[in-house]
Amino acid sequence: MVTDSEYEVVWPRGRRTARTVDLATRLDGLQGKTVCALWDMVFRGDQIYGFLHEELKKRYPGVQFVGHEAFGSIHGGNEAEVLASLPGKLKQNRCDAVVSGIGC
Repeated sequence: MVTDSEYEVVWPRGRRTARTVDLATRLDGLQGKTVCALWDMVFRGDQIYGFLHEELKKRYPGVQFVGHEAFGSIHGGNEAEVLASLPGKLKQNRCDAVVSGIGC
């Protein structure tokens, strides 16, 4: 019961709803690995991924790439569908690493 000289107090922060998870083990390099590209189709990813692939090939012999076309746009009308299918497609394409390009 609250009286004139008492105030009800609530905690100013909400309850935690997200749980923390351990991060994946960092790769020791990209030699012989498959790098997959995700893109939201917003800003110059088609150009930037080309530059990135050229440079990574110079630094890491045998690196392979799977383009963003294999996964679909991670933003827009089909976003939920694309993201739901992502784990299966990453596994299907044997992705060792992912580069996610989000344009502004």
